[in-house]
Amino acid sequence: MKNILYLFLLISQVFFAQSSFEKGNALYQKGQYQEAVQTYESIIKEDRQQSAELYFNLANSYYKLNKVAPSIYNYEKALVLKPGDAAALNNLKFAKKLTIDEIKEVPKVGFARLIQSFTSIFDYNTWAKISVGISFAFLLSFIGYYFSQLTLTKRIYFIGMFVLLLALVLSVASGMSEKNHFDNNRPAIVFAELSEVRSEPQKAGAAIFLLHEGAKVYVTETLGKWKKIELTDGTEGWIDGTTIKEVK
Repeated sequence: MKNILYLFLLISQVFFAQSSFEKGNALYQKGQYQEAVQTYESIIKEDRQQSAELYFNLANSYYKLNKVAPSIYNYEKALVLKPGDAAALNNLKFAKKLTIDEIKEVPKVGFARLIQSFTSIFDYNTWAKISVGISFAFLLSFIGYYFSQLTLTKRIYFIGMFVLLLALVLSVASGMSEKNHFDNNRPAIVFAELSEVRSEPQKAGAAIFLLHEGAKVYVTETLGKWKKIELTDGTEGWIDGTTIKEVK
């Protein structure tokens, strides 16, 4: 009985969430962006639905209202749930044009750059699927090797198993690397109109530089209400945690 009640509640939540989502879409189409924002935010607040499409539409609504930080934040949220989404990436570029800060990205160099460039081809979920596919192919090769009667065929299957085993190790390692990067990567968006980044986690610390609304930072450490951040150009400092909002 409890299981039936739980299933009924779950179906009800999904139904109402979808209904609210469609309502938000209708409001957006009518140009009622503030009302659309309120509808989308209510879905997130009640935890009835978490999807890339929801955050993407919410970001579009904020963008139409010229609200820089919320639009960038929600595009980033959409990309967390759906990495590499072309529409979100494209709209994010337009939203970033509304920001004041121009932060250059310093690329990694050397062997670490090569590894990151390779593993970032896919997200960790895709690497996991690739690993499963290779494992299945390895199993088929093993079956072929075991039942094959010809020496030449056995050699071919054996070589295939060896190649697939190497590919499996590579895909698993890449997936683990991307999962580790995902877990340790803590992007955040500056929501305050103006934030001072200091040399120490206290107001008495010297102000190193200023950040404006919509700037993207990466949190590397937390100390009380202060967060140590790093920019894509390698610059570091401490910022009041209340002025930023972490994407994940």
